[in-house]
Amino acid sequence: MDRAAISGAVVPRIWPLEISNVLLIAQRRGKITTAELDRKLAQLLAMPIEVEVPDHAPDWHQVVRLADRAGLTVYDTTYLDLAIRRGLPLATLDARLARASRDAGVETLA
Repeated sequence: MDRAAISGAVVPRIWPLEISNVLLIAQRRGKITTAELDRKLAQLLAMPIEVEVPDHAPDWHQVVRLADRAGLTVYDTTYLDLAIRRGLPLATLDARLARASRDAGVETLA
C-alpha cells in the first residue's frame, strides 16, 4: 500500500467492488467501525490508483484458460492478466496467486 500511495497502481475493473466488499465484511464482523470503513475507503479512493478502462479489457478466453491452468479463480486471474499485459509487478498475499505470478514471470510484491 505504501508503494501504491507513492508510485500509484493499476487495477482491474473488479477492484473497487472487491475492496469495498472486503471493508463491508470487516465492518459487519465488528473488525472495523462504520466510521473506519468510510475513512479507509476515502483513503483508497484518494490514492493514485488507475482502474483499467473497458478499451484495455483483457481477452476473457485467455483469462479463463490462465485461471484453469493456474488453479485460480477468474477474479484473481484478472489481476495476474493485468500484470502480464502491462509488464507490472503484482502485489498479493495469496500464496496460490503469488506462485502463478512467479510461474508467469511476473514479479510479486508482498
